Amino acid sequence: MAIHWYPGHMHKAIREMTKILPDVDMVIELLDARLPASSQNPAIVTLRDKKPCIKILSKADLADPETTSRWQAHFEQDASVKTLQTTLDLKGKPQSIIRLCQSLVPSRVKANLNMLVMVAGIPNVGKSTLINALAGRKIAKTGNEPAITKGQQRIKLGQGIMLLDTPGILWPKIDNENSGYRLAASGAIKDTAMGIEDVAFYLADYLIKRYPTALKDRYDLASVPATEIEFIELMGVRRGCLSAGGRVDLEKASAILVNEFRAGMLGAITLETPDMILEEELVVAQQKKVKADRDADRKQKFRSERASDVQDE
Repeated sequence: MAIHWYPGHMHKAIREMTKILPDVDMVIELLDARLPASSQNPAIVTLRDKKPCIKILSKADLADPETTSRWQAHFEQDASVKTLQTTLDLKGKPQSIIRLCQSLVPSRVKANLNMLVMVAGIPNVGKSTLINALAGRKIAKTGNEPAITKGQQRIKLGQGIMLLDTPGILWPKIDNENSGYRLAASGAIKDTAMGIEDVAFYLADYLIKRYPTALKDRYDLASVPATEIEFIELMGVRRGCLSAGGRVDLEKASAILVNEFRAGMLGAITLETPDMILEEELVVAQQKKVKADRDADRKQKFRSERASDVQDE
């Protein structure tokens, strides 16, 4: 699925982050616990290098807890990374996050100097909610639409910490097609950027294979159909998504499934595991190699034809 949504302010935000990062002491990166790898911006991974990082798996109350623990262990294989789970209300977490920041940059604390902490993440992952919770007051705008924050802003927390809020950023090209679908399903990308039916069919196929009981319970089914189209049609009938002639309105049924997943109405669900991502990365790497080889062959053929033309002249 090609995603055509990369607003201009995101390109500007990457430039600004690159410029300020040498002055940053550490990074807090928010990830969606339902898709920890797909919501991890490769640009942030590259830009922060080995600076200390806290990866906060937000919306953990919507994710499969066993899989979330596996993701934490996976990320913490990097010695510079610590992880925390947070729920939508961030209850009891602000002080834990502040103490963890202080422990990761002890030199600034001992010298009684403020540390500059960059808060980063993809759109609609909860950065503004986190910043408001850490500050103890409403500073950053929050909402369900992605790309609300447009530019950097600094917030002095006290306790030796200065936060640098950054816009939610995606990246121009999502190589892993599966990650594109997961980002769309989570709401990180505006719904106008792709067809809701494509997203729902991908989501239904995954849930049928991994979480059939969740579908059975939510939609009161005697059994879960084997294919996504059968499920969408059956669910559409149950929810009254019928058009003229009694046919199922697939767009309406698709919107119900996607919106109920986003709201956590299907239960605690995670859309990817570390093993799945490893397998997908191997496939993507192979696809890139095939494309690179094809492009190299094309260029070599072009050069050979040019050389032949010159000789003929």
